[in-house]
Amino acid sequence: MRASKYLFLTLKKTSNDSENIIYELMLRAGMIYKISSGIYSWLPTGLRVLHKIKNIIREEMNNIGAIELSLPIVQPIKLWEKSGRSEQYGFDLFRLFDRRKRSFILGPTHEEVISDLISNFITSYKQLPIILFQIQTKFRDETRPRFGVVRAREFLMKDAYSFHFDQESLKKTYNIMYNVYSRIFTRIGLKFYVVKADTGSMGGNCSHEFQVLSKNGEDNIVFSNKSNFAANLEFAESVKLSLKPNKPKEKMCLIDIKSTSDLINKFNFSIKKIIKTLIVHGSKKSSHSLIALLIRGDHDVNVLKLEKHPLISKPLKFATKKEIETILNIKPEFLGPINISVPIIADYSVALMSDFIIGSNIEGKYYIGVNWVRDIHLPSTYDLRNVSEGDPSPDGKGILQIKRGIEIAHIFQLGTKYSESMKIFVHDKKGINKFITMGCYGIGITRIIAAIIEQSYDEHGIIFPDIIAPFQVAILPVNMNLHFGIKKIVETLYIELKQSGIDVILDDRDERIGVMFADVELIGVPHIIIVGNNNLKINKVEYKFRPDKNKVLIDLNNIVNFLKEKILN
Repeated sequence: MRASKYLFLTLKKTSNDSENIIYELMLRAGMIYKISSGIYSWLPTGLRVLHKIKNIIREEMNNIGAIELSLPIVQPIKLWEKSGRSEQYGFDLFRLFDRRKRSFILGPTHEEVISDLISNFITSYKQLPIILFQIQTKFRDETRPRFGVVRAREFLMKDAYSFHFDQESLKKTYNIMYNVYSRIFTRIGLKFYVVKADTGSMGGNCSHEFQVLSKNGEDNIVFSNKSNFAANLEFAESVKLSLKPNKPKEKMCLIDIKSTSDLINKFNFSIKKIIKTLIVHGSKKSSHSLIALLIRGDHDVNVLKLEKHPLISKPLKFATKKEIETILNIKPEFLGPINISVPIIADYSVALMSDFIIGSNIEGKYYIGVNWVRDIHLPSTYDLRNVSEGDPSPDGKGILQIKRGIEIAHIFQLGTKYSESMKIFVHDKKGINKFITMGCYGIGITRIIAAIIEQSYDEHGIIFPDIIAPFQVAILPVNMNLHFGIKKIVETLYIELKQSGIDVILDDRDERIGVMFADVELIGVPHIIIVGNNNLKINKVEYKFRPDKNKVLIDLNNIVNFLKEKILN
């Protein structure tokens, strides 16, 4: 590519609505242009990177025998009503009507469409297993699009779907996809974590997220400092933490106090000694409308864990102050597990506490020095909370750390969720109908670019790895229009590099070398050759590897082989 024929849209400064460094760099590098909230035009530089990532994904998917197809963006809402997900997605769905007033959506994902396709063409177990994939634009009407392409309304995904006769076959493909995804992200040059995750609205009984650490990430990632354990915060199991007394047990007594903050500020009690009592609505399976939850003062409840408890309503619903005062006849700030008329569930960590503090269910009073069994019956226990940084790792190795992350991919063992709702059967060896077992595997391609940029940039711009850089090599001639010899040499270099299979850009614009250099550094070209008259007198060219600060001189006769070794080997 010649720069004079290319559309450089680099910026020195971005608009005032820049949300973070990733978004700012993508704007400055001329990769994207914001047309509306969460909707972007992909400009030539950004599109070149997108294409290279897509090529890697296609290559790896083809290597495992996956078959590419293209599914429609516009989907009839009746398919989503059939699967039961139209209500789950709610306002996140872009809805539209055709001229006959029939209802459609812009697809946020394609489980329903692919299931409908399979139901009409796959009839026998002999046709299974099969893996189908596409690279397609998706749409979600995000309440608050943010962080540029990390949380956008229109985005590019690779989604794959596998269909199987049984769960054992699904597990084999799931493991293959797990390894393929790991290989894709390794080739792209990402540092990533694979974490256990909740299946959410997708359904199924097993899923893993591929996460990249990010200051602007939307997920909290939990991982051990001494093992490979990693999980999404919502999914991470907490272990039982013991807070055993280092002195004889205190005597329980009632004290006058106005609030828990007074306990901490006036009486110097540790928040770790306080048990919070929270009231939630009971499920239809429960014979009680309200349930009391006990959690340590410094811990937070985990909504997903609570919703899995059979006695707790799903979706989780906390009791209002009015409901608590009307039904339990006590102000919420003085709630406690003694003499309360609803079932009680204690977090694991609470069950091992001693000499703790609880509300008394009497206005203005708290019990201190309370101990289980001696003073109060120990209720049923359950994992109610989010893990905390510094907790022991569930695998018994090391302690937990928590950092922010961007989810770049998610794989699911869906089981028969969609085949049951969409009525997808195959005949077994005896001709008996059996529900197809299904897997789903998504990659957020546009998110990958954001993740790469955050992991690799400096004060001059983006640092892309060779494999996905918009150009692998930039040739920058100094005053080419004034020196015919320079023009002849850079043209020869340009042709030789292209013929070697290297993606190269020759900056033949009538610009100062400083402008050229700033542009190629900003857009992340990893290898830069500067051809100047002074160095040519000694048969040298200047070379800079983008991550390094220093430039080196390379023999002109050796520069092509030098770059081939670096890039192609």
